[in-house]
Amino acid sequence: MQKIAAAALLAVFLPLSLGANSAAAADATTPVKVVMDATVSNWAGGDSDWQDIFDDNKLKDLYSKDFVAKYQAAAQFPAADEDGISPFDYDVIVGGQDACPLQEVNIAPQAPKGDTTEVIATFKKATCMGTDADYQATTTVRFEVIQESGKPVIDDIITVDDGGQSNSLKSVMQDIVKQQQQQPSDQTPQQDQPQQ
Repeated sequence: MQKIAAAALLAVFLPLSLGANSAAAADATTPVKVVMDATVSNWAGGDSDWQDIFDDNKLKDLYSKDFVAKYQAAAQFPAADEDGISPFDYDVIVGGQDACPLQEVNIAPQAPKGDTTEVIATFKKATCMGTDADYQATTTVRFEVIQESGKPVIDDIITVDDGGQSNSLKSVMQDIVKQQQQQPSDQTPQQDQPQQ
């Protein structure tokens, strides 16, 4: 009798737990879709305003506290003087300063691993530049999504460069801060020499 009761409970709760994992994976796409929608809009051409995927509202709503802290530290060293805001002088999603309207955009959540769900975004970013294989290649960006304060947030963005090397955006931001801190500061005030 106990075996039957245990089997019945398992039959009820196993689908519920699998459903919860599926729901978590589906929810994990929410912040990624916002970032990718903005990126698609940014490269669509036309008169639409550029959407900063790291503006204050998006930082607060879409990214983990750790990611935000690393971004804010790196943002103390803007990449372009006239910009004065971003630590990057390129679009971190397309991996460059130029792109075509994005084609074949796909967003796919992977099975959760521990507390992290990886959401993979793929797209073609250079199809308008020519028919060579390089221009038709698919770009892959991996978003690491975690649950924080009861909602899914992006904890890291992993890109793959042309050489196949994976790059963590959090590591890139830490490197920006380290490089700036290691540079000799030419802004240290000079001590007034005492007159003799």
